[in-house]
Amino acid sequence: MNLVFLGPPGAGKGTQAKRIEDRYSIVQLSTGDMLRAEVTSGSDLGVEAKGLMEAGKLVSDEMIISIVANRIDQDDCKNGFILDGFPRTVNQAEALTDMLEQKGLKLTYCVSLKVDDELLVARITGRYTCAKCGQGYHDEFEKPSKEGVCDKCGATEFSRRADDNEETVRSRLEAYHNETAPILPYYEERDLLRTVDGMAPIDEVTKELNAILG
Repeated sequence: MNLVFLGPPGAGKGTQAKRIEDRYSIVQLSTGDMLRAEVTSGSDLGVEAKGLMEAGKLVSDEMIISIVANRIDQDDCKNGFILDGFPRTVNQAEALTDMLEQKGLKLTYCVSLKVDDELLVARITGRYTCAKCGQGYHDEFEKPSKEGVCDKCGATEFSRRADDNEETVRSRLEAYHNETAPILPYYEERDLLRTVDGMAPIDEVTKELNAILG
């Protein structure tokens, strides 16, 4: 089973991908992680990518495709993979299709987690965690039983991610809608697109995904 996961930041892609990974024994692949691993390996591709990044330049689509191609050849991908955060553009989607065809592979589905922008902004900007144990909370949706005290460890210090602010979240949403959302028609035309309500409770999203994937 080979999947692409699409959805804006905060849609829950990582959470759901992990559950699918465990259920179907396939591997979640992040382009960022793959890129870092390639650089660390010291391969020719990694050296080239490192040089570009150190110069403040973007890694080309061709290079990313090569890195993905190398990664899915590894043994742990024999049952399939979930691409999280890639492709980001129609050109990348087309290049991915071509690369998979050359390997005799194809995508099973492109899963899109659909969200309401305003609700997503509220979801992300309200997040905070216990500074001691990392337990997650929310200003509105998931407060500690006792205000100011972590339910899990009893600590009273909490923290928020610096980028969980409204301006940053809206900027990331705009980038997603402008750059990545146009991929959806590409996969829809090929009958590969499956859309899930990303604003539903986590377990409901998982149930819907399992029904799609079988």
